[in-house]
Amino acid sequence: MRVGVPREIKLHESRIALLPREVSQLVASGHSVLIETGAGIMAGATDEDYRNIGAVVVSDAADLYVQSDMIVKVKEPMRSEFGLLRSNQHLIANLYCERDPALLDWLVKRKVTAIAAEKAHPVKPGNSPLAGEIAALEGVRLLLLPHGGAGRHFMRHAGVEPARALVMGLGLAGRGALRTLLGLGVRAIGLDHNARARVNASLDWQNHDLMVDDVSKLPEYLPQVDLVINCVRWNKARKDHLIRRSDLRAMRPRSVIVDVSCDRAGAIETSMPTTWENPTYQVGGITHFCVENLPGAAPAASSASFSDLIFSVVQPIADEGLKAIATQPWLAEAVITHKGQLVHERVAQTLGKSYEPLDPEA
Repeated sequence: MRVGVPREIKLHESRIALLPREVSQLVASGHSVLIETGAGIMAGATDEDYRNIGAVVVSDAADLYVQSDMIVKVKEPMRSEFGLLRSNQHLIANLYCERDPALLDWLVKRKVTAIAAEKAHPVKPGNSPLAGEIAALEGVRLLLLPHGGAGRHFMRHAGVEPARALVMGLGLAGRGALRTLLGLGVRAIGLDHNARARVNASLDWQNHDLMVDDVSKLPEYLPQVDLVINCVRWNKARKDHLIRRSDLRAMRPRSVIVDVSCDRAGAIETSMPTTWENPTYQVGGITHFCVENLPGAAPAASSASFSDLIFSVVQPIADEGLKAIATQPWLAEAVITHKGQLVHERVAQTLGKSYEPLDPEA
């Protein structure tokens, strides 16, 4: 199969989907890999690095799309890329079609086999820990007075207690956030509905200033903290929230919310996605930081994580197409569209659309 890796054009997205290590494995398996020129520069991978392991460097994105059977990206196609997709092409990327019905409609119209990377990681962590780590750093920065915060320091100093942070969701992103917060000296509270996640966090940080509890106790802790980091990915069909607009009144003045998940009106009712260009906004005196592509701030590290993750999807699809689902059934959960049909039940339910069950043989 001919696998194409275009340069990311989303604002402030500096990652590349496949690094030379993974590309060399695809080439060794007999596949052709096309890389758009300059696509890996910010991640530390040059055009020459790709040529040296057998990839073909293409100077024009349109040519790359025309020549490729599979397109592998980090982020979803931008509007200017819609027309480059062609019928029966495979697309693997972070798609989040629940947020973008126009993209979904185009994938169906173009008869693209679209596979959502965010739904295709049953074992490997991807960028989630890194996103949590960057979120924690940004949250601590925003607590400082020059950035609009209350001026809380991140570690104990001259007898003054350090800032206190609350992390909602103790999965991979939440644990990344805790690793950063507790390493800096911030006092932390970790909340999760899953008892095992709470136990694991307690064991990981038993010698640090960490308290863990069930997420149902959130209203008790919210008035006690300076920083809230949300790592809970919210079901798009839900209409409730963990933190409602009215709950902001209970928070300390000039507190900060950092939403890793960036679900519009999701776990946090007042959340809406922002960019690195304009990362924050105020609601009720509370600073909100909801940048969508946090891992893009550290392209070398985050590209390595993403490339390792996505290779476990790309390799079997490149080898067998959707027939790979027979031996790796978890892949079926990531297929969104195929042969002009929406085939993902949960996406269909969220958007109120009809769907056809996936038939890999179609």
